[in-house]
Amino acid sequence: MFQINLSGKTVVITGCNSGIGLGIAHQMGKAGANISGCANADNDDNFIKAIRQHAVDVVYTTCDVTNETDLKNFVDITIERFGRIDVLVSNAGSNIFLGAEKTTTDEWENNMKLNLTTHWKLAQLCKPHLEKTKGVIIIMASNHAFNTIPGCFPYNIAKTALTGLVRSLAIEWAPKIRTIGIAPGFIDTAGNQKWFDSFDDAAAERQRTIDLHPVKRIGTVEEIGGWCVFLSSEYAAFSSGVTYLVDGGRSALMQDS
Repeated sequence: MFQINLSGKTVVITGCNSGIGLGIAHQMGKAGANISGCANADNDDNFIKAIRQHAVDVVYTTCDVTNETDLKNFVDITIERFGRIDVLVSNAGSNIFLGAEKTTTDEWENNMKLNLTTHWKLAQLCKPHLEKTKGVIIIMASNHAFNTIPGCFPYNIAKTALTGLVRSLAIEWAPKIRTIGIAPGFIDTAGNQKWFDSFDDAAAERQRTIDLHPVKRIGTVEEIGGWCVFLSSEYAAFSSGVTYLVDGGRSALMQDS
């Protein structure tokens, strides 16, 4: 069976303790990579135990990604533990759906800081280490960067800007570093289940969403993790400066039906 081997490589993952971030960590661990993960929880024994089942080394750091001191500490801990960084998966973020009319300036700035600025600042901190390993940056955008729905402002603005960040880093930091984006569509996470649960009939809304996808299901965190493993490997070495939309064909529909 074809399998990508990332043994000996160190992968940095933000927002690692749940959802897509945890799925990425699992798949990277399966591929043999050591994992340095961070999230804003005080500790995460479950994350550590989950990744160690893959017989790789793992370290967890409590980190507020909007705090530059925390980000620097996270990178320093990674280097102290592993001595290298081969892949940065800049994943942490949050849905901030407020609408264009009612969003305040503070809410706009907080959204931009979390969902845009932090990706740039962490990439800066990792750059000297990634240059040494000819590494890879993977930035987690969203299908909202390409198509969106009413009420998702200002989240969709930040995610759209991330596609520009991917292009700029790919151009400016090449050829030593490749930079790629992934824009997941509807992925089966606790956060998306919370969205379904906001409707009177959560099961019906979930099914309605599934029916809007040509593949007739929503995605899994393991699938996004698999994309990250592939894009980190030698088989994707000619890929840089592009953001891949992974949405089960949802964006191919001209209109909902």
